[in-house]
Amino acid sequence: MTPRTTVAGVPVDTRHYIDGQRIASARTFADVSPVDGRPLGEIARGTAAEADAAVAAATAAFPGWAATARAERARVLRAIADGVDKRLEDLALVETHDNGALLRSHRRGVMPRVAHNFRFFADRLLSLGQEDFTTRGHTNHVSWDPAGPCALITPWNAPLMLATWKIAPALAAGNTVVLKPAEWSPLTASLLADVAAGAGLPPGVLNVVQGYGSEAGAALAGHPDVRRISFTGSVATARTITAAAAAHLTPTSLELGGKSPLLVFADADLDLAVDLAVEQYDNAGQVCLAATRLLVDERIAQEFTRRFTERAASLVQGDPREESTDIGPVVHARQLARIDGFVRRALASGARAVIGGGPHTALGGLYYRPTLLTDVAQDSEIVQEEVFGPVLTLQTFRTQEEAVALANDTRFGLAATVVTGDRERADRVTAQLVAGTVWVNCFFVRDLRAPFGGSRLSGVGREGGTWSFDFYCDVKNTVTAPGGWRDHG
Repeated sequence: MTPRTTVAGVPVDTRHYIDGQRIASARTFADVSPVDGRPLGEIARGTAAEADAAVAAATAAFPGWAATARAERARVLRAIADGVDKRLEDLALVETHDNGALLRSHRRGVMPRVAHNFRFFADRLLSLGQEDFTTRGHTNHVSWDPAGPCALITPWNAPLMLATWKIAPALAAGNTVVLKPAEWSPLTASLLADVAAGAGLPPGVLNVVQGYGSEAGAALAGHPDVRRISFTGSVATARTITAAAAAHLTPTSLELGGKSPLLVFADADLDLAVDLAVEQYDNAGQVCLAATRLLVDERIAQEFTRRFTERAASLVQGDPREESTDIGPVVHARQLARIDGFVRRALASGARAVIGGGPHTALGGLYYRPTLLTDVAQDSEIVQEEVFGPVLTLQTFRTQEEAVALANDTRFGLAATVVTGDRERADRVTAQLVAGTVWVNCFFVRDLRAPFGGSRLSGVGREGGTWSFDFYCDVKNTVTAPGGWRDHG
């Protein structure tokens, strides 16, 4: 196995990173770019042996890192953020080639957010705490103790940003980490290991094990020495992880799929509504939060559809490295086939494609045309199941009550978007929606101080702000009786 590859001129080590060392595996797997189908490298394929070694390294490093003063942990996290800033262009280029998302988005939004994740949780660590309180004269003192080694299993659609959303609070809390990145987009995790080492993070505090979920991921999920598991991905994989974690009652945080609604009322700013709807094609629709179900008041549905069609027609689909591109490829041939299967079955069942409806044959490769389907039944597969591609459905409603009922009528509850010009209506509707996040007249406004997670099959638990520390720590309350102290003077 060649231990390094070069992507867009950037050298990337393709081995695991365990206890501060690069470790090869007996087997590898191919990483292929969705941009042009070119091989990016042969990646070390971890198994239970590598997972065990990484957990052992994290376990050995835990006491020292946990005992490190908060100010020093925060300093190291800020140094990692500085390292991300210095390598922002490298990280953006590699991730675009690895998962096909827009280079301009990586440069302007995603990689700056990666650095912000570390800085935010460094700051949050230093402000973590609450005032003591008394109970019948007894003092209650709440503390957040590091839990131990954490297994973080992350997805391919925003690899580095979503990984650091977990890594940063876990490290800030005083824990050690074993990261298992998605096999379809593992490269920036390897670069992050280099950045962390350069920032002075001690060996064993951050480990990266590459490989398949059924091998490396399964070994981490069922490991008896792992104290926390955080996973972002599919419901099916979450069931496997939680079953393995149950053997040791390992606390698990899950951010899973979505089938989020976008409700457009007749009093809405229609141009805003159309802009928000078209925005759901971002990252070729490979966004868990995407509002893929457009629910539109029947009185404005025809005009909404006309404007939406015109607006969507202006989107530029093509090479994600080009500044003018709005929609790039999907991540993998299996994902393209999955998306197309959903659409074909919907069309066969009577749905109508207003736009799109299949792969972009002129571009070839992994490009799927932005698609809007109408004439879909509420209980149909295309309405009920997550597609995770550039595919939206449009349904109409007559009343506010019907809109809410349609919005809540899935197994998911990750997010929802409401577009209305009536503040009282917004308050009434948002109070009734089942969702972890609700946006009103906006979309994808995220603040790390806010809780994030889903309801129903969209997840278990909340992370962000103090909620992250609540998960990554053993929260302790110490109750002390008044008086009775000996004088040692």
